[in-house]
Amino acid sequence: MALRISALGISGTKEVQIGMLYALCPDCHHKWRLHIDRPLPKSGAGSYVPCPVCGCKRAIAHGELPDLSIGHLDCDAFYASIEKRDRPELADQPVIIGGGHRGVVSTCCYVARKYGVRSAMPAFKARELCPDGIFLPPDMKKYQREGYRIRDMMRALTPDIEPLSIDEAFMDLTTAQETHGKSAAECLIELQSTIRNEVGITVSIGLSYNKFLAKIASDLNKPFGFSMIGAQEAVDFLADKPVRMMWGVGPAMERKLHLDGITRIGQFQELDIHALQGRYGSIGKRFYYFSRGQDNRRVEQSTERKSLSSETTFNDDIADLAQLTDIATRLTARVASDLARKEIAGHTVVLKLKSADFKTRTRNMRLTYPTIREDVILDAALTLLKKEVDGTKYRLLGVGVADLFAADQADPVDLFAEQPSPDNPAAPQDSLSDAPRPRKAIELPRPTAEQLRESLTRRFRLHKRKPVQKRFPF
Repeated sequence: MALRISALGISGTKEVQIGMLYALCPDCHHKWRLHIDRPLPKSGAGSYVPCPVCGCKRAIAHGELPDLSIGHLDCDAFYASIEKRDRPELADQPVIIGGGHRGVVSTCCYVARKYGVRSAMPAFKARELCPDGIFLPPDMKKYQREGYRIRDMMRALTPDIEPLSIDEAFMDLTTAQETHGKSAAECLIELQSTIRNEVGITVSIGLSYNKFLAKIASDLNKPFGFSMIGAQEAVDFLADKPVRMMWGVGPAMERKLHLDGITRIGQFQELDIHALQGRYGSIGKRFYYFSRGQDNRRVEQSTERKSLSSETTFNDDIADLAQLTDIATRLTARVASDLARKEIAGHTVVLKLKSADFKTRTRNMRLTYPTIREDVILDAALTLLKKEVDGTKYRLLGVGVADLFAADQADPVDLFAEQPSPDNPAAPQDSLSDAPRPRKAIELPRPTAEQLRESLTRRFRLHKRKPVQKRFPF
């Protein structure tokens, strides 16, 4: 007998036709087929049901549970959770990380969010909303250490991990059944429990058949949620969701869509792909497919760092070039030190400025070659800075580099610079002959057989179809 159950997270009454439900208990790991004749209670895109073995109220149930294999893990209020773990007396307090005198909120716990505090909110606004909030400075080294610890736990399940930040990542568990003898749902629910027991914080997990829906699912039932979105309910599930939920829709695009009368994802489902592309360009094609629950992006394993920077927020707004130059010099020294320590070089210098009215200016300069030299970075940063000093008062300044390379590719020797004579190395430059000298040939290392094989097979490996996961027995 076919069942009709409510698709969780949908406002109003939306129903999904399902013939069979599969259930899995996170506590005792009991799994069974579920036969019911009434709608299940709402609690995410899938449903929570009681376990018949241990009585746990958080057993997950979904008609496509054995077949979903793309997961998204997101730590719950990561920085604040780490601080509460280390300081139990703050467990029930509104903890806010960051802020300071003129800064912004990095993150805050769920208690503080009840007061309206949100990430990236100016500190003075957070203090107005939550006067009793406990503001703590961020300890990035500790957060990175715990983030990498969680990532190692994820990597034990699959090498196909795509980090989005220190506290969230996609996971492709298509081969989980062959590798671990368990479905993706079983692996992820065990991972969720392991992180809670060993790291001491909670994470929320979304599971679906593509990245777009997996990320949406992880936000549905925070904190410590486990939600699923299957192919059967995807279109109906998305229909009444706000367009801001679409990947790539920021404040500016949201305003543009609202001016066009588009406020819900379901409205994209009624439009032609050519009309969307004509109006919004290439992103219009993304709207067309995402609104129908279609996303062919792969989980990329790339963990390459994209940039490195240092920034600071001032206690008082600054418009003076001399003061800004002094601050930029100190920030550049930090960046150069980090580049040397991490053995990487930057090809593009980036300058970031935030004005007193919170408008951000980002400027960049492409260098002739990658560099780790502090003087080269500073020269480019100051060139960019002088163009922006126009009387505007700034509250934040940042200096960074992008387009990173290995340090051994940085700052090549100038082949056209004057060199001392081989016969008299100590001779001063003005006494050297003007006769042309032979250029020294650049000796490039020959690629290894493994490197050649990698380059020749990369396209095939990236597009190779992965095996379909087998259904696990219930």
